[in-house]
Amino acid sequence: MRWQQGREALDGMLARGELERVPASRDHADLLLSQARQHLASAAAIAQSDPAGGYQLLYDAARKALAAVLENQGVRATSRGGHIAVREAVSAQLDPPLGGVLRPFDRLRRRRNQVEYPSSSAPVVAADEVARDVPKVEEIIDVAARVLDQMSPL
Repeated sequence: MRWQQGREALDGMLARGELERVPASRDHADLLLSQARQHLASAAAIAQSDPAGGYQLLYDAARKALAAVLENQGVRATSRGGHIAVREAVSAQLDPPLGGVLRPFDRLRRRRNQVEYPSSSAPVVAADEVARDVPKVEEIIDVAARVLDQMSPL
């Protein structure tokens, strides 16, 4: 049986070129989840010495976890859709009931952009900010891992 929640949103994203079809791959999804867990551990490990690098790894961990859900289904974001398409596609399919867990992703994305492209008006990221977001990213990774067996290829 095909996963139906969010199907109309994903069909629209495919039609607009924000997502593209790829061969559905549980192996690739598992690899992305493994990388996400490694990035999360690395972010926590370097937070004190390199908070900016830690935050970038933290965000990449969340992004790869959500991308794993899509790869398992046989879709991925295009350069047109980018990271926002990853969030929108997974949220359309899982919110409700899991929107609360996914919601921090967009804030993480915006903060990562501030860190990656700093301005004099944006505060520098600190180690405690990385530490505060580690549990949120851990939840995102856990949700992604839990839903893989339930969400069939599109």
